[in-house]
Amino acid sequence: KDLKGAMEILIEQKRQKLSTVEKLDEHMDFASQLIFAQNRGDLTAENVNQCVLEMMIAAPDTLSVTLFFMLILIAEHPTVEEEMMREIETVVGK
Repeated sequence: KDLKGAMEILIEQKRQKLSTVEKLDEHMDFASQLIFAQNRGDLTAENVNQCVLEMMIAAPDTLSVTLFFMLILIAEHPTVEEEMMREIETVVGK
């Protein structure tokens, strides 16, 4: 219940931010798309809240599994790792 309330506050803050920005392109993300879908009548406020809540809960688990397998694949392909390191050094430096 507390998490749901916190999500509602965050979504309202996002809604307020979207209403005041000059260029929407720089602020378009999944939550923004959900808010606009609600504004068009495609979703209810409860739909938006539930989607954002599920995204917040599921994202860390999904990300950790994805990173784990990405690191395994990099370790199994040293030439790819070398190419990645060269690109990182080109962009960021040593």
